[in-house]
This record gives sequence, C-alpha cells and structure tokens, in this order.
Amino acid sequence: MKPLVACLLCLLPAVAVAEPLRLQGYAEGEYVRVGSPSAGILAHVAVKDGDRVAAGAPLFALDAVIERAARDQVRADLERAEAQLADLGKGKRPDELKAIAERKAEAQAALRLSEATLKRQDVLARADYASRARLDEARAAVERDRAQVRRLEAEYRTALLGARPDEIAAQEAVVGQKRLELLKADKRLADLAPAAPAGAVVEKVYYRPGEFVAAGQPVVSLLPPGNVKLVFFVPEPRLGALRVGDAVAYGCDRCPPGEAEVSFIAAQAEYTPPVIYSVESRDKLVFRVEARGRAAALALNPGQPVDVVVPGK
Repeated sequence: MKPLVACLLCLLPAVAVAEPLRLQGYAEGEYVRVGSPSAGILAHVAVKDGDRVAAGAPLFALDAVIERAARDQVRADLERAEAQLADLGKGKRPDELKAIAERKAEAQAALRLSEATLKRQDVLARADYASRARLDEARAAVERDRAQVRRLEAEYRTALLGARPDEIAAQEAVVGQKRLELLKADKRLADLAPAAPAGAVVEKVYYRPGEFVAAGQPVVSLLPPGNVKLVFFVPEPRLGALRVGDAVAYGCDRCPPGEAEVSFIAAQAEYTPPVIYSVESRDKLVFRVEARGRAAALALNPGQPVDVVVPGK
C-alpha cells in the first residue's frame, strides 16, 4: 500500500514557488494644504519652506480686527443676557421692598381710621343722629381700605419672588443662543490663525504678508511623515498573489533598506506606469500598488526612485 501512495504522490505536479519580483517604484507624498475658510489680508507667516513643525504649531494669521471686534460684541451681549437672567431669579431690591411696606403701612392706617369712622356712624345712625347715607359711605370706605391693604400685601409677596417660570425659560433660551454665537465667533477668529494638524515638514508657503487670500485658498502646504508612500506597478500575472497587508522590501540609493506594507491595490489595469520606460514592459498590463511604512513612517522624499522587492509565493 505504501509504495502505491508514494507512486501517486510522485505523479502530482510540484508546487512552483515564484521568484521574488524586483520592481522599480517611487515615493509619493499626500500633502495637507492648510487655508482659512474666511478671506482676508495675510498678516503674518510663522513658517518657511522646509521647516519642521510640531502638531499645534502656528502657521499663519490673517488680519483679525473685524472678527475680533465681532467676537467682543457677542461676548458683551452674552454677559448682558446672563445678567438679565440672574436678575429674573431675584426679588425686588431692598429699597423697592421698603417702599411697598411703607405704602402698606399707610393703607393699614387708613383702614383703621375708616373702621373707627364706621363704628361712630353706626352708633349715630342707631340714635338717629346720622343719616343712612353717611353710614353707607363709611362702610364703603372700610371695604375700599381693606382691598388696598390686601393689594399691597400681595404686591409685597410678589416682590419677594423672582420672575415667572416662562419669563425665566425665555431668557435662558436667549442666553443659550448667545453662547452659541460666541462659540461661532471664537471659531471664526481661530480659523484666521490655523495651526498644524500634525507634525510635518513645510513643503511650500504660497503667500506673503500683505497679500489678499481668498476664502479656502491654501496658504501653506504640509507633508506629515505618515503621508509618504511607495508607489510601484505589479505585472498582471503576479497580481493574484499580492494582498493588502503583505510586506514588501524596498531600498534606494545610499539609504538603508526597509520594509513597507501594501495598503492599496488598484482595481483597474494600466499600461507602462510613470517614470518606467523599459521597452519590455511597454505593452504589458500592470496594476498600481501603494505601500506605507510598517513600524515607522517612510524616510523618503516624494519623487525619489525606489527599488521594491515583492516576495515570491
């Protein structure tokens, strides 16, 4: 049985292992172009071509006089709205409460006088010394003075309270709106002086102080180290063995060899890729492949020729 199995195994075709594929490629950079969403005069540039900047470092600033004044106006409006809201939660001032209390004391004194007058008129009317009309007038005066005392007592209680809940809710809405307006004003002001989104090399400064910059127009172009990638082109027969995440080796003139990881494989074929002009490959289909540094960013300059070795499988 064993000789038969061995014989059958001998009949199976040997699995061929492809040789490593040596290709020519180049480094390419994905630039971050920083501008402002607002137009304005360029007031200051903090960097120059070739500088290395850290994340958060200032890059440039547009003239901000108008935006700063607008922000200060919104801040003042917010402070006024907050003060009004705080005032609605309080009662009347002490002097106002004192004035109400004094009017209430006067009304109580008038009530005591009208009650005493009513008693005298009642006695006189019983003895037929006063008319019924005078008695009715005294009774009306008492009712009037009692109503005045009740009104002032209610006014004093109300003065101790704050505003009505609906008034407070409306003012709270105004305060919230002013806070949002202040956030927008702060954002517009910050947009006039953007900072570096990441550590990078300044590739190009496009404007100089005093020049007018249109809204959205880049002022500085940055190249973060992680935005450098390898670009090479794989022949169609070897494409099936290559997957995103595979490792490739690379090297260049007078630089240490390194390893990159395949991050992109084109879905459509091309003919001879840029910067490769060999007659042998001119009529062959190739696919664009991109790779990025594995352990660290690629220490390459955009446009730099690179030799790439794709391991055989």
